[in-house]
Amino acid sequence: MQLREALDDLPETVFADLLEDDDAYLLIVDLPGATAETVDITVDGGRLTIEARREKAVPKGFRYVSEERDLFLDAELPLPSDATGADAEGRIERGVLTLTLPKSSADGGMKIPIS
Repeated sequence: MQLREALDDLPETVFADLLEDDDAYLLIVDLPGATAETVDITVDGGRLTIEARREKAVPKGFRYVSEERDLFLDAELPLPSDATGADAEGRIERGVLTLTLPKSSADGGMKIPIS
């Protein structure tokens, strides 16, 4: 499956799981520090686009000597042919993004709301 192979190409700091049942695919992506406000998911033309960034605050009086926890993810992944994005749902909790992509024959081309 193309989606499974594409997940292998994500940056090594991003971990993802793909699950499947008879009705849907479940994509779980670790995005530490990301929130619903800093994640944007769209589906169009059989592609799933995930854009995410980590919000970090520097404590007053401190400055970066070294910054190794950067996170900006801009990934475009192929959807399985039976998952178009119609009625997809997403949520992020404690830096873990969970996308439910129902299996369907309907057309995609939509933004997936993240709660």
